[in-house]
Amino acid sequence: MFGIKRYEIRSYELGLVFRNGEFQGLLNEGTHWYFKPFSDFYVDVVSLREPLLVHQHLDLLVKSKALEGHAIVLDLKDHERGLVWIENRFSHILPPGPYVYWTGQKEVRIEVIDAHEVRFEHVDLKLIARSSMAKQYLDICTVERDRVGVLFIDGQYVDALAPGIYAFWLGQSDALVVEIDMRETTVDVNGQDIMTADKVTLRVNAAVTYKVIDARKAVSQTDNVRQALYRETQLVLRAVLGARELDVFLTEKDALANDIEESIRRRAGELGLEIASVGIRDVILPGEMKDLMNKVTEAKKAAEANLIARREETAAIRSQVNTAKLLQDNPVLMRMRELEVLEKIASKNKLNIVLGEKGLADRVVNLL
Repeated sequence: MFGIKRYEIRSYELGLVFRNGEFQGLLNEGTHWYFKPFSDFYVDVVSLREPLLVHQHLDLLVKSKALEGHAIVLDLKDHERGLVWIENRFSHILPPGPYVYWTGQKEVRIEVIDAHEVRFEHVDLKLIARSSMAKQYLDICTVERDRVGVLFIDGQYVDALAPGIYAFWLGQSDALVVEIDMRETTVDVNGQDIMTADKVTLRVNAAVTYKVIDARKAVSQTDNVRQALYRETQLVLRAVLGARELDVFLTEKDALANDIEESIRRRAGELGLEIASVGIRDVILPGEMKDLMNKVTEAKKAAEANLIARREETAAIRSQVNTAKLLQDNPVLMRMRELEVLEKIASKNKLNIVLGEKGLADRVVNLL
């Protein structure tokens, strides 16, 4: 049936004219009258307030050049992604597909990104990563402070990443970031029961302090670098201590520690590690061995004390003999020694002299 159809287009609207399923053009602001024939004719009135156009015939609109000057029209390929900025604020990420964004009411800017480059780098990466839709299209990871991220793409080593935030396009390639702590770390190797060469079982507690200097080696050479260092330290302790007797171990602990450290250092270098120190913290002996060693130590100390006493007695006697010889050979020195003795006696005690026969009296007078 024939008729006339009126279309009212407001200032923030556009009309999309279709005839027989084909897009014919646009209707701008104003009142429009159309004679409605038998053919399939209609006008879709769309609002420009919402920048993104959602329409069932979007593919026809994208192919048409009628939207130039009114909208941003793009058709993203499989390897392309779009970053949408509305009013200079980041809005969302576009996957592959056709899109139309009206530009009349709001400022719209779209960056087309080549996703062949798996790692996504952008000056506003932190802002983009915080958006609600980012995780739908980006694999986002953060390398924490004092760590290094080892990047593998499709199983191949690519780079070592400094602390910061990183993003990779999903669906393009398999990206993996392994974080490695670069700070000094201590591995405790406790409760190691080791038999010495003379069949004495010891329980040893050791500690190894290390830090990673080559993150790639630390990730590639073993599945767990800390566990690998622990096992290596176990083996070295058993090899070094098991080849020596208990007495050698107890008397040459520093030399043994140096041998252990040197052996561990060589293996650690292959794992990308640098050894800061290796130390044996505790050596625990069996109860019976403790008692026996205490007795041995006690006997040694007693023998040493007895030897020192004998040496002192010998020295004292030797000194007396030398003094006697000196007095015998020097009468004047002997007289002076006698006077010193009398002086000490007289100064500390009351001296009574009883004189007997004349000869003795004369000798005492002469002495005084």
